[in-house]
Amino acid sequence: MLALTSIWTTILLAAAVALGPLATDMYLPALPQIGSDFGTGTSQVQLTLSLYMVGFAIAQLICGPLADRFGRKPIMIGGFIVFAIASIGCALASNIETLILCRFLQALGGSAGPVLGRAAIRDIYTPREAAKIMALLASIMALAPAVAPTLGGIMVAGLGWHSIFVALGGYALIMAVVVAFGIPEPMRPEYRQPLKLCSLLQNYRAIGTDISFLGYTLTNALLFSGLFAFLSGSSFVLIDFLKVPPQQFGLYFAGIVVGYVTGNLSAIRLGSHLVPDQILVRGLVIAVAGGSLMAALALAEVFSVWAVILPQALFMAGTGMVMPQTMAGAMANFPRMAGSASALFGFAQMAIAAFAGMLVGILHDGTSLVMAVTIAISAAAALASYLLLVQRHPAPGFEPQAASSQ
Repeated sequence: MLALTSIWTTILLAAAVALGPLATDMYLPALPQIGSDFGTGTSQVQLTLSLYMVGFAIAQLICGPLADRFGRKPIMIGGFIVFAIASIGCALASNIETLILCRFLQALGGSAGPVLGRAAIRDIYTPREAAKIMALLASIMALAPAVAPTLGGIMVAGLGWHSIFVALGGYALIMAVVVAFGIPEPMRPEYRQPLKLCSLLQNYRAIGTDISFLGYTLTNALLFSGLFAFLSGSSFVLIDFLKVPPQQFGLYFAGIVVGYVTGNLSAIRLGSHLVPDQILVRGLVIAVAGGSLMAALALAEVFSVWAVILPQALFMAGTGMVMPQTMAGAMANFPRMAGSASALFGFAQMAIAAFAGMLVGILHDGTSLVMAVTIAISAAAALASYLLLVQRHPAPGFEPQAASSQ
């Protein structure tokens, strides 16, 4: 097996965590076709995405404590197997209700990768190191959403949308084998937590009442809501409204991923002479600028592909700088229950994002306006959360004044 601090371990963890983005991004080009095949409207089709996020959020609250008791590897492997079985159910679905149910079950298994990937990074590295490693991991992971929509669009055009879920199931089984035989167990034996209801509730209470944790988590979740608003609405805006062919959808989506990777790499570079808090505020300002620009263009009725893609790429550059810092900051105080901290973090992130996605589906007016305004509001709310909570209660070692001692 690989050493825990090996770059290859980080790459394999990124591949495992990437199952979550793949399960959303790969079938985005198929959403209009799914609606057409099942004879359903936009709001019902988007439930396959929003309820996936709800299931993803709920499942994390379960697999986090299980991983704190039994270790990261067995729970991650089990999650991949559940995901693979549910993916076959999605491929065989004959109506929208069955697809929604199987997507929910798919989320229950798919949640194990991201929540335990974050926990494993916290197991291996210190909080300051973890912020840099998470930025690197995010950069590697970005290959998935860069390639997934293009691949999904090609599969929809050539093989039908069912083939996407067959491919996702196969990927999950491969990752189960990779985790089983390629990555050592990262959790220290002495950090194992008892699997008792009272202990779980005490752990979640300790985590959920930590002001620093709440600040970083809320900032992350609100910004992620802007990203999820784009994921929920982009295929309908670009394909249905702006008439982008499904097989070209991924090419435009890749431009947004470039923005995200640019943010990740900037965070890694800035991490050598700035503390995470300083990188965080810079990223938030960039994200607010991108969201505000998209909303302004939509309000001015400037409807074009580039009026959506360029502002979203700017938003994603800021997001790429913010996400690693908020993940590391939220978990900094909980080395002995990193699984539970990661689970509660992920639950809040996905639950708030799912709400934003549902709003985009319900309020969608056939243009880019609702999506753009939702993204702008999410970015502004994330900045407000930073100013009110994070700036006043930074994680240990994340304080701006710490930069002078580096």
